[in-house]
Amino acid sequence: MVIVFRRLWHGLALCALLLAAPAHGQPRGPLVLAAASLQEALTAAADSWARKGHARPVLSFAASSALARQIAAKAPADLFFSADEEWMDYIAARNLIVSSTRADLLTNRLVIVAPAASKLSLVVRSGFPLAAALGGGRLALADPDAVPAGRYAKEALTGLKVWASVENNLARAENVRAALALVVRGAAPLGIVYATDARAEGAVRVAGWIPATAHKPITYPLARLTASTNPEAEGFRRFLLSAEGKGLFRRYGFGTR
Repeated sequence: MVIVFRRLWHGLALCALLLAAPAHGQPRGPLVLAAASLQEALTAAADSWARKGHARPVLSFAASSALARQIAAKAPADLFFSADEEWMDYIAARNLIVSSTRADLLTNRLVIVAPAASKLSLVVRSGFPLAAALGGGRLALADPDAVPAGRYAKEALTGLKVWASVENNLARAENVRAALALVVRGAAPLGIVYATDARAEGAVRVAGWIPATAHKPITYPLARLTASTNPEAEGFRRFLLSAEGKGLFRRYGFGTR
């Protein structure tokens, strides 16, 4: 019931974005569906694009899984910015992207976060004492069955031989920012999020870095959707791929390709 409600809420939120009339008859910018972890960086990029005299892009953030399913359900949008290749592949297999516009743009890292006041420090290696570090609390994680951050985390913890010790003690969240919020609110003593999420939230600190070799590379692909009707969608996509656009993302802690 909760999952159905969340999907309905995301659908209604997207409809609200689409129906919102531009002020004073100005043209609407392209609608971009983007992974939750991109909030600050992509917002800055949209602001920069608007300062160049373009209509400001409309941004909708959620888990890549939720957004891909909306696209598959024929929700109208212009660009999709996923936090992994699999959900881009999912819509590409349905002929919903312009294949020539697909590009791998960003990279990221996974970290274990704790509240800012915590003194915990973890050396993340095979068999490290993650369950003991939780102290009976739960590990906040984006849904490992669907959401990219959660899937990367599960892969890493499985390879590090600690997944079995924590899998029954997870606080599953609908996206990576919701997992981060559980740590901020004290609902979970530890969480696994992207390094860029930890950097954006002053109420947490990094307690441990997960080795990049413990999971497949974290890649953010970007593509224009075949349903796109906005004449500025391709221009904004190219701006994000430009040296200036990449520089904006690096400022927020992302790696670029």
